[in-house]
Amino acid sequence: MNSSLALIWTITAATTLLQAGNGLLQALMPLRMQAEGISVASIGVVAAAYGLGFSTGCFLAPSFIRHVGYIRAFASLAAVVAVLILAMTQAHSTLAWIVLRGLTGVTLACIFTVTDGWISARATSSHRGRILSIYMICTKVALMLSPLGIGLGDIRTDGLFMTVSALITLSLLPIAATTTKEPAAPQGVRIEVRKLFATAPSAVVGAFVVGLVNGPVIAITPVFGVSIGLGQDQAAALLFALQAGSLAMQWPLGWLSDRADRRYVIAGLAAGTSLVSLLILWASAQGANLLVLWSFAAWGGLALCIYSVCVAHACDIVDPGQIVSTVGTLLFSWAAGVTVGPLFGAAAMEVMGPKGLFIYSGVASLGLVAFIVARILKVDRSPAKGGFADIAPTSSATASLTPRADLQTVEEQEPATDGVCEADKSGQKAEASAVARADTAS
Repeated sequence: MNSSLALIWTITAATTLLQAGNGLLQALMPLRMQAEGISVASIGVVAAAYGLGFSTGCFLAPSFIRHVGYIRAFASLAAVVAVLILAMTQAHSTLAWIVLRGLTGVTLACIFTVTDGWISARATSSHRGRILSIYMICTKVALMLSPLGIGLGDIRTDGLFMTVSALITLSLLPIAATTTKEPAAPQGVRIEVRKLFATAPSAVVGAFVVGLVNGPVIAITPVFGVSIGLGQDQAAALLFALQAGSLAMQWPLGWLSDRADRRYVIAGLAAGTSLVSLLILWASAQGANLLVLWSFAAWGGLALCIYSVCVAHACDIVDPGQIVSTVGTLLFSWAAGVTVGPLFGAAAMEVMGPKGLFIYSGVASLGLVAFIVARILKVDRSPAKGGFADIAPTSSATASLTPRADLQTVEEQEPATDGVCEADKSGQKAEASAVARADTAS
């Protein structure tokens, strides 16, 4: 454990601080916009701008990192994000919010390429599981706890935005202090939606629907909470519940996913998401705030985990050499959903009131269930043989963290002469290809 931590402590510390700021911002922005009288539909447009910016950043990131290197890329991008957060204190129109949120999408996508690429480069087969666990737990806990910080300040003043900016600025310190060598520069990744759809349509459609559903729910949940009568700190706690549920479900879901046709798991998660959406509607109508909180945790444990199963399903089917491109294409599909999903979710709230968000969520999830069931009836697949990894839709560099990425490494190894040396060489080859940041697809 100590040796694994030594490889990644700087980038893990930096990403943890970054996600702490990002999690607080996710709760703060919609509440601030609502307090300024901006409509739910406009808040949805702002969220869509983030998705579009994130998609753009995915394509720009590899060339930028190749030009300046990982450390300088992280430092410059984090500085830009910190300035953009401070600029949000002066945003008083929908257009200003759209521009600033879109720009944060671009820069955060590039930063996640840096962090994912760095972790991927350190995750060789001998300690892949430990590295992924340390990194995921630290960053997930930061993203989960930080929305609770809403209760420490007034959303109408600038203090909380300054806190977000400070956390992101502090993330520069571990990177500036690192003494480890930078990973190999990332290469561009081809996005092949049509080709992957022909091979693994359930994964492509699943990733897109995940973006359609998760994007608006995460972006608008604080507004939903306030609309049903919760206080601002309680509304922010709903984001905590979403992430806590996702964290709690990863291990049992991984066990199940590795022992069945993953399409059954995707369909089950989507069906569960639809049912829990109905439970949230009923609990909010009854004023059962505690049940609403637990329902959000269940929703997060189901909906936020579908993407990882889609990635694992696609990686089961494609050749090992295509895994990086596959993850990049799925990320692009996810980002497409995140770009348009908030528009639909916000429109549903405008027409039907707060309940519209989860009516939309339930209907979209049922659509995914119908598609997956049709595919199961049409094509029979044997149960998965293992290889699930809890991969977030942040960059295609995480492709090297999937267990099947080791197959390519094994194929590239020459006959063993020096086990340690050869493993390192092949690991570096896999890193160089997997560090490739791609798109916005999940």
